[in-house]
Amino acid sequence: MIPDSFVQDLLARVDVVDVVGKYVQLRKGGANLLGLCPFHNEKSPSFTVSPTKQFYHCFGCGAHGTAITFLMEHTGASFPEAVRSLAANVGMVVPEEQRSPQQQVRAREQKAEINRHQQVLEKAQARYLALLRDSQEAIAYLKQRGITGKTAKLFGLGWSGHDRSGLKQVFDHYDDPLLTEAGLVIESEDGRRYDRFRERIMFPIINAKGNLIGFGGRIIGKGEPKYLNSPETPVFNKGQELYGLWENRQGIRQEGCVLVVEGYMDVVGLAQQGIGFAAATLGTATTPNHIQKLLRTSDRIVFSFDGDGAGRRAAWKALNVCLPFLRDDISLRFLFLPNEHDPDSFVRELGPEAFRKELAQSRVLSTFLLEELASRHNLSEAEGRAACLHEARPLISAIPASGIRTQIENDFAKLVSLTSAELLADLARFEEAAQKRQEWQKSLPESPAKGQGGTQESSPFGAPFGASFDAPFEPEPASFESRQGARFGRAGSRRGGRQVTPLARRLIKLLASNLELVHTITDQQLEVLGFSPQFAYVREFIAFAQTTQATHLAALIQRAEPGSEIANMLTGLTIDSFDEDALPDPAAEWNDALRKIEFERLNRDKENLVAGGLQTAADRERYKAINARIRLLK
Repeated sequence: MIPDSFVQDLLARVDVVDVVGKYVQLRKGGANLLGLCPFHNEKSPSFTVSPTKQFYHCFGCGAHGTAITFLMEHTGASFPEAVRSLAANVGMVVPEEQRSPQQQVRAREQKAEINRHQQVLEKAQARYLALLRDSQEAIAYLKQRGITGKTAKLFGLGWSGHDRSGLKQVFDHYDDPLLTEAGLVIESEDGRRYDRFRERIMFPIINAKGNLIGFGGRIIGKGEPKYLNSPETPVFNKGQELYGLWENRQGIRQEGCVLVVEGYMDVVGLAQQGIGFAAATLGTATTPNHIQKLLRTSDRIVFSFDGDGAGRRAAWKALNVCLPFLRDDISLRFLFLPNEHDPDSFVRELGPEAFRKELAQSRVLSTFLLEELASRHNLSEAEGRAACLHEARPLISAIPASGIRTQIENDFAKLVSLTSAELLADLARFEEAAQKRQEWQKSLPESPAKGQGGTQESSPFGAPFGASFDAPFEPEPASFESRQGARFGRAGSRRGGRQVTPLARRLIKLLASNLELVHTITDQQLEVLGFSPQFAYVREFIAFAQTTQATHLAALIQRAEPGSEIANMLTGLTIDSFDEDALPDPAAEWNDALRKIEFERLNRDKENLVAGGLQTAADRERYKAINARIRLLK
């Protein structure tokens, strides 16, 4: 494990301009540098690199990050590989964190186990590839589905063969338990072994690091199941992975969109027709992990489902999972194809242009949500509208405070004949009751399975300042604490009932852009920030920044957990301030802001004392002290 302190030191010594400049031709554009984005096709440069912020951002496709992120996204390197590459360029040696002997042993064992699994999977994949080259039956099937050799090679398609124990040909020890653990071989109750995959086109499943972690198999003759996946293994969890996300990574960046489909052949068939930006769930319903992974890939997601009842039910489940991740800067849409088609058959029969037209007419999440709710209830009756409201409460409450939530609330209020104020009051009562239930449940004794004692919730900044931004996913009822994905720092956004005010956001922006300030903040200034709950976020940010060794904003973003609210907030601040000039005296700006906050607070205290009549000696002494302090501040 690479120590974070080393990563911060590395980012202080490398220059993102030099790193990006090896791959992108950059030219001066004011304080920043401009170039053609390497992540999507464009004719006019919208890719910007900031030397002062040590950050890059494309205003066309939204790609952004640090020097480390650029190497990972552009070259496909893993985080350790990117760090080691940058370190070598500046003459640094990557250390490893000191771990106890037991931790070192566990880490070595875990790494060795993963390596063993990947080795046997790679060996099996080599056999499947060889079998496909020699199988006229499998090749004929792929040709029938319109798949060329070039596309089959891109996705690494193979053929399992008919032999019940074909893998004996490549594994000398067919009875090795590792083959069953890796999901390649099944052992029956009587001890006999046979290959899991037979008579199937093989689809290797690749993770985000480009490693083979499992297989999917599609039977080409009669038999069930039509699709068969590897079982859960130490390297494969189907609820976290998406087929095609690795192979189509460049297409997704170029399109600025990821299309989520249901089958392997949909992904491959669409790519064959030039729709190279699809990914498929692995035989499971959409999970929160899927949504997080998709949103790290693109801010535009389209879910494609069959238009029948089963397809709409699956789409509704996916919508429910998406709600806690909604933000104003993302687009989630739903595409329903005609009942007789899946994406693969549609694009083969009608062509890619017809599919793109369907894609352009896909429904935004808000429309699908409201239409589906309306279809389930008789809105001409008071009882039907009340039932619709009852169903909608946990759904709307799961959406983080944002512009899109406000829009949905306003549209839904009209749907059930309420004013926006009436709906907001109703939702506030529901959320308050949900929060009380959650608090009551927390007060109950923990079950033995959960261990003894409670766990303190931590702030996203790493300091115990209240509820965590990254609380576990809880579908319903969703309290304020369980709302994930909110864009921290948006003016007026809520967390647990508190407000992120414009002033608080401006203070965080000032500190984030001038990190040297966080190490000069006095105890008196922290006390001033404690005057009002609206500055709690500022105090949290200061505590977080002071625990890092970050010397610029990009390094601070690298320190934050990827995809967390603090990372999103800092990224948003960076993008918002890309073209802003540096302040001539940020320390003076900070001190002046703190003086104004204290001045306004003292004046309010003074007015309250006067309104109370200054009846006690303590009140009068306090009044004198306030006046003296106000004179100093003027």
